[in-house]
Amino acid sequence: MTVLRARGLGKKYKRKWALTGCTIEIEAGHVTGLVGPNGAGKSTLLNLASGMLTPSTGTIEVCGGVPGSGPAQLAKVGYVAQSTPVYAGLTVEDHLRLGAHLNPNWDDKLAQRRIERIGLDPGQRAGRLSGGQRAQLALTLGIAKRPALLLLDEPVAALDPLARREFLRDLMEAVAEHELSVVLSSHLVADLERVCDHLIVLVDSQVRIMGEVEDLLATQHRLSGPRRDLDTLPADQHVISASHTDRQTIAVVRTDAPILDPTWTVGALTLEDLVLEYMGNPVAVRPALEVLR
Repeated sequence: MTVLRARGLGKKYKRKWALTGCTIEIEAGHVTGLVGPNGAGKSTLLNLASGMLTPSTGTIEVCGGVPGSGPAQLAKVGYVAQSTPVYAGLTVEDHLRLGAHLNPNWDDKLAQRRIERIGLDPGQRAGRLSGGQRAQLALTLGIAKRPALLLLDEPVAALDPLARREFLRDLMEAVAEHELSVVLSSHLVADLERVCDHLIVLVDSQVRIMGEVEDLLATQHRLSGPRRDLDTLPADQHVISASHTDRQTIAVVRTDAPILDPTWTVGALTLEDLVLEYMGNPVAVRPALEVLR
């Protein structure tokens, strides 16, 4: 089952495009990391997927329907915005009652169990909670509505390292227990590496690379060796970036085939290396369709 499908998706604010030509397909069961520089269109994509925005061009389908098209569609999608919004004047218990009132598939036992386990006082007003506690409350609301797809927009950006670890641990427990599909936007690649099995990199409002993390890491390589013209590389070695000194060439390439040239020293990339290469090089030196499924 495809939980998110976009074709030529774009969103324009007055004269500025926040997202253009976005084509994405995410299958159920993935925890997808959505990463890119500020202004790349990550929040816009999540707002389109949640139904809070409508496309200027193209189409988007979430869990088999048009985002925000009605109560049944809204029930399929959970969304935690970047500010982990909660109502400062309402208590934790008030939030759970509101969640039960607004969501037809609300799982109150799950919500109450999470609140008890993470140590939130049901009578405490949300405005008096710490940043980590507010994030945990927002995550509880998102999970307890029992969505098929959970969208998280920078949910841990303002949290300290311990609170981030606890949040991500709880997220993965929920994924395992409730078979959630998740799209998680974050600048923190180390966090994505811990929880994500699928990756989308947005650069300049367009998808730069997309695929399963294991496949992406297996097919991206750093080559170093004597200085050479990269046009002499085999056609299936797609050059993402390159630098030269008088004597040496270093290049990052994508290929499904083994690299047999003995003049190259071949090194692996970490997920952070891969993300930075694609963010720092909006257009490949020798372009190719950078999508792996």
